Amino acid sequence: MIDSPPTDNQILTVNNFQDLISTPFSGNKNAICWNRNLIGDFSEIVEKIEIDEEMVTLEIKQLHELDLSEQGQLAREVILNDLKVLEEQGASPILNLIKSYQRDDAYPYFPTDVYSFHVDRSTVPYATYLCTYHGASSEILPNAQATQKILIPEIREELMKLHGEGEEGFESFLSEFFFDLHYQAKPNAQPISLGLGHLWKLAIDHPGSQVPPCVHRAPIEKNGESRLLLIC
Repeated sequence: MIDSPPTDNQILTVNNFQDLISTPFSGNKNAICWNRNLIGDFSEIVEKIEIDEEMVTLEIKQLHELDLSEQGQLAREVILNDLKVLEEQGASPILNLIKSYQRDDAYPYFPTDVYSFHVDRSTVPYATYLCTYHGASSEILPNAQATQKILIPEIREELMKLHGEGEEGFESFLSEFFFDLHYQAKPNAQPISLGLGHLWKLAIDHPGSQVPPCVHRAPIEKNGESRLLLIC
């Protein structure tokens, strides 16, 4: 199954890998999509790998060892090539097979797991690359449709209680525990599915960034269907 790429003002679409890595974010463009119609049976790869954990990282050796049909082999070659070209650019891509992510229930009013809308942060200029080959796909939220949770009065009040030391050091506390990375969708917000097969570059929060970071989240998995996700 191949999804059509979404269209939105914050999204820029390119037609090849070189354009994906070389095109800078600018203006309100903080998500760049390499629009692809992949060939191959990615579901066969998922079905051939048995996992006992909720999430595992697949190694290249595991992929090579799979006994696959012709369509499965085509899918494997796509994945191996994606890993290769990203590594050649100095990235460290990983391939995850995901039943579900660990939930965060430490703060009921403020979950900080990847199912929550959030942005990524780095101390160096970089971007998040990801591609969903199988299963439910990741989502992004237009920045205008998102509110940073630490700015919501009732949530900020609870965080202030958790901090317990008044205003002094509060902003550092929010950053240290990653509370400032999470967002809440506004009423009537419309999350955008990133679809299957497309390789994405998402802007992150880092010093010198010229665009706002891209708000995104992991989807709720479909019943009994694992996700096959490349991310770095």
